[in-house]
Amino acid sequence: MSIEIIVQKGDLTALAVDAIVNPANSHGWMGGGVAGAIKRRGGIEIEEEAVRQAPISIGEAVVTRAGSLPSGAVIHAPTMKEPAERTDIGRVRLAMGASLRAADENRFSSIAVPGMGTGVGCLSPKDAAEVMVDVARSFKAKYLKKIVLVGIDDKMVQAFSSALTREEKA
Repeated sequence: MSIEIIVQKGDLTALAVDAIVNPANSHGWMGGGVAGAIKRRGGIEIEEEAVRQAPISIGEAVVTRAGSLPSGAVIHAPTMKEPAERTDIGRVRLAMGASLRAADENRFSSIAVPGMGTGVGCLSPKDAAEVMVDVARSFKAKYLKKIVLVGIDDKMVQAFSSALTREEKA
């Protein structure tokens, strides 16, 4: 089954999909960046539920309820062990794969994913987008039908769009 991959500019926490992805740390703590935005809009119970399932290894993901978010769930996939730690494309590759597996295992048909590792993780939008699109294109899903790659700004949106275009030509 082919997965539809679309790029959208906007606020991840405002999307009504089956699940949104939090590029987490292994402790499940949700301080700043995407995680902080998810906690502020969805409620502290999201963080409390993630922390109860910690530690979460890089390459694994856990699913929590979404509090007051319009999405049905939050997939927490670490791109770093400690909060505000630099990351690399290898960790983003593992986190993206873990997110997609968690979505499929939970029979989600749609998820939204931000630019993983591009905030405190210090990866360039281009590098993150390329590896994320590569993982998404090669994923074999049973249930997942749509992946929304969400950029909060034009730079991330352009990086996702360019990566998708390159993948289609390859």
